[in-house]
Amino acid sequence: MEIVVTGRNVEVPDHFRVHVTDKVGRLERYDHKMMGMHVELFHEPNRRQLKTCQRVEITGRGGCGTVARAEATAKDFYAALDLAISKLEGRLRRSHDRRRISGRRARATAGRGGTTITEELPDLMVEELPTGEIPIPAPRAHDEHLNGHHGEGDLAEREIAEVEALAAAYNGDGADDPDPCPGRVVRRKVHTSQPMTVDDALARMELVGHDFYLFSDSDSGEPSVVYRRRGYDYGLIRLGT
Repeated sequence: MEIVVTGRNVEVPDHFRVHVTDKVGRLERYDHKMMGMHVELFHEPNRRQLKTCQRVEITGRGGCGTVARAEATAKDFYAALDLAISKLEGRLRRSHDRRRISGRRARATAGRGGTTITEELPDLMVEELPTGEIPIPAPRAHDEHLNGHHGEGDLAEREIAEVEALAAAYNGDGADDPDPCPGRVVRRKVHTSQPMTVDDALARMELVGHDFYLFSDSDSGEPSVVYRRRGYDYGLIRLGT
């Protein structure tokens, strides 16, 4: 598995590249089809964010367009890397267990075990890319690492009409709004993907750590969204004509 380490206006020393390669390489045991991992480092120069000034993003790409992603922030890059790897490892492990359970169900009987379908939609999150330039420090003692973590807020209920706004935001011209104002769509993306089943969409949603996943349903041929509900259930929404 190829592992690439880059920095966004951050100097990446050789000793940290070796540390990243050793840590990230252990994740291959969960998915041998993962072809490569890209680890990107960011620094937030705002002095008010000293406890979360270093950010690490890990993106893994496998066959058939599969993407696994996790990110974390901390006071130093070593702690941020550990947090991001912990998140990604959990997602890869759940995906591995899902594939194993799905295989057993398929061999036992078709149609066993369903997906809970309701009408809720989580909030859409917008990311900001920090800038700045700072070298990575030498390894620190364990007691200097940040031990905090980021919790995930509860999902709020939404009306089905909001799905149309979500679909519009993900099917625009791919350009960011140069002069955003409150209440306006500030990011537009166009995604291309092969039709897939609901189970495949759920698996990919778990791998990237999102609360929703937009896809083309191979069974109905319609644009659809799967999303995470409270507890351990999922929801499915389709746009009909």
